[in-house]
Amino acid sequence: MVSPARRRRAVWMLMDRLRISERRACRAIGQSRTTQRRGAPVPSDIEQAIRFRLRELARVRPRYGYRRLTALLRTEGFCVNYKRIQRLCRDEGLRVLHKAKKRARIGVSAVPADRLRATRPDEVWALDFCFDQTTDIKTLKLLSITDEFTREALAIRVDRSITADHTVAALERIVAGTGRSPAYIRMDNGPEMTAHALRDWCRFSKTDTTYIEPGHPWENPYIESFTGKLRDELLNLEAFATLLEAKTLAEDYRIDYNSYRPHSSLGYRTPASFAAEWAHQPTGIT
Repeated sequence: MVSPARRRRAVWMLMDRLRISERRACRAIGQSRTTQRRGAPVPSDIEQAIRFRLRELARVRPRYGYRRLTALLRTEGFCVNYKRIQRLCRDEGLRVLHKAKKRARIGVSAVPADRLRATRPDEVWALDFCFDQTTDIKTLKLLSITDEFTREALAIRVDRSITADHTVAALERIVAGTGRSPAYIRMDNGPEMTAHALRDWCRFSKTDTTYIEPGHPWENPYIESFTGKLRDELLNLEAFATLLEAKTLAEDYRIDYNSYRPHSSLGYRTPASFAAEWAHQPTGIT
């Protein structure tokens, strides 16, 4: 659907190139002559400020849709609603290409009813791997560790190769740096996850393991969702020249994801603010 402003420009183009009257140009384009003569309304200073900030946010975060952009603008003090930002995004040409809709599997439950669900922070940590490459076509392997309840990204380790010992070292670094430890670890059946090194660490730290069924990634949905966002908002946008650059940008993304990025499942709060709110709740309140 063409907007009145674009139809207005089309009428002017016909009048200029074909040397026809305004009446004939409006009839050809389907534009009302009243709309053509009235002109576009002049935006107020507040709307111009919103448009300017919206363009800045969309340039830095091109994969954010209008709902998440609305949440960011509200945190900065702008009094806006979703419909207004949706209209401004449409006017500014700020569109996010939608991914193909996933096919539903018949006869398979995406989330089994008897699956372990996190009911508090540090009850279930999820682990998963994904891959990318630097500009010299060398492999990058990324290990992501998240808290299923608070949605926090606890670690994103980037290296050429990540073994079970590296996975244990990443877990130990989180425990030593935050003083937190999981009650359960959810992961797939990869060789790094089933190795004796990780099993020994879980036994010594009194952490139970919960493995998903082979070939059933939907049983580990939270880490799969995070990995999808990581790929969509970082890996698909950045060309890493070196391993050090990949490590630096991955850590910057982790901090930004925890502290700044609004999370829709948390009521558009950040994972860090949600975790802080939960930590201040009285005992017994869930």
